[in-house]
Amino acid sequence: MTQLVGFYPGSFDPLTNGHLDVIERACKLVDTLVVAVGISATKKNPLFTHEDRIEILKQVLPAVGTRTNTEFRIVDFSGLMVNAARINGAKLIIRGLRDTTDYNYEMQMVGMNAQMAPDLQTVFLPSSPPVRHISATLVRQIAEMGGDISAFVPQIVLKALHNK
Repeated sequence: MTQLVGFYPGSFDPLTNGHLDVIERACKLVDTLVVAVGISATKKNPLFTHEDRIEILKQVLPAVGTRTNTEFRIVDFSGLMVNAARINGAKLIIRGLRDTTDYNYEMQMVGMNAQMAPDLQTVFLPSSPPVRHISATLVRQIAEMGGDISAFVPQIVLKALHNK
C-alpha cells in the first residue's frame, strides 16, 4: 500500500498551539507528515534559532505521532517550498487558515504553486476555534516585550525561552 506523505512548511518561530492544531488534524489525512522548517536569511530578530526550532519539534512531535499513528520527519528547507515538498516525496501541502487574510494570501500561493508543481495538491485546514486567534508573529512580539505567552504555546517553548 502506498503511503501518503504530507508537507507542512513554516518558520515555527515559535511553535504555537495553532501549529499543533494543524499538525494533529493533518495526521488524519496522511501516513507521514514532513514538518519543514524554513531557513530565512531575511527574517529579522527570530525568537529562536533555526536549530532550536527543530529541537523543539523533535521533542513535541513523538507524542503526537504515537497518539495519531503518524510518522513524522522534521526537515529544513530553503528556496522554493514546492521543490522541498517534492524532494521529500510529498503529494499534499498542508496549510492552516485562521481567517480571510490567510485565505487570500494562501490562494495566491496555491495558484503560483499549481503552475510550478501541478503534481502537488494543497489542503487547507481551518484553525479550530480555541486557537484561531493565535499568530506566531504576535506571540513572538508579546514574548519580546516580556509578556506571558503560556496560553499560546506548548510548555516546551516556555522552557526553551527560559533557558535562552
